[in-house]
Amino acid sequence: MKISARNILKGKVKEVKHGMVDTEVDIELPGGAEIISVITKHSAETLKLAKGKEVYAVIKASNVMIMVD
Repeated sequence: MKISARNILKGKVKEVKHGMVDTEVDIELPGGAEIISVITKHSAETLKLAKGKEVYAVIKASNVMIMVD
């Protein structure tokens, strides 16, 4: 898979908090830093996000997207 974004951070899902519409995903990066992304609940379910899953935080402008392979 290829993507045009240059800021891609690999990490593991630390916590997933589902809301009515959105889901907050806490990603732990190597070294212990954390980044949080808010995505739609549908996207979180489609990506099958769960604690411990390896993911990529893709940062483009002010948005943080989640990518899995």
